[in-house]
Amino acid sequence: MFSRLTVVRRLPQLTATSKRFASSLKEGSVAQSKGFSEKERAHENEYARRHEAQQLEKIKAEIEKKKTELNQLQAQHDAELAKAGKE
Repeated sequence: MFSRLTVVRRLPQLTATSKRFASSLKEGSVAQSKGFSEKERAHENEYARRHEAQQLEKIKAEIEKKKTELNQLQAQHDAELAKAGKE
């Protein structure tokens, strides 16, 4: 009459809980925010302007050097023409 009774023992279930921070921002959203991208763009623009200004200064210095060299060559040429005209 009695049917076999089986006793089932259940192990306590462990649940893993993760900490959640109350924030409306998603992970990585700081880099995507408008203020951050504007600031980054401003830094890049400043670097580009500074780099271009340095390159322009180098080019201007090279132009001045070439102008003085040209003036010296022109003076030598004039001296040779004057020397050749006297002979």
